[in-house]
Amino acid sequence: MRYLTLLIKELSTIVKLALTIMTILTDSKKYRDRIYIVKDIILTLSEYGQLNQTSLFSFCGLNITKHKEILDNLEKNEIIQRMEETDGKRTVTIFKVTNKGMNFCHEIIEPYEKLFPRRDTSNSKF
Repeated sequence: MRYLTLLIKELSTIVKLALTIMTILTDSKKYRDRIYIVKDIILTLSEYGQLNQTSLFSFCGLNITKHKEILDNLEKNEIIQRMEETDGKRTVTIFKVTNKGMNFCHEIIEPYEKLFPRRDTSNSKF
C-alpha cells in the first residue's frame, strides 16, 4: 500500500511536469502580428534606453534569424538607431529608439491596438 501511494505521488509529479512543459511549448509558439512585434521592440528600447542585439531579441522573445529583417526595416525608416561599438576585437551592435520611433508608437501603433487588440491565442484552436 505504501509503495502504491509513493507511485501515485510520483506519477502526479510527472503529469504536472508534463503539463508545465506543454504550456511552455504552447506559449513559445504564440503568434504575434508584425505590428505588435514592432511595438514590443520600441517599448523595450524605450524602457532600457539602449540594448545590444542579443538582449533586445531576448527581451522581446524574438528569433535573430527570423526577425532581423524587422530591425533592418525599423532602422531604414529611422524608427530605431543602430550603433556599432568596438570592445577589444569584438564589435557589438547597440540599438536605441528614436524620437520618430516613440511618436510612431504613440500616434500609430497605440490607436491601432485599441481598434484591433492583440489576439489571445491561448484558447484558440488556430
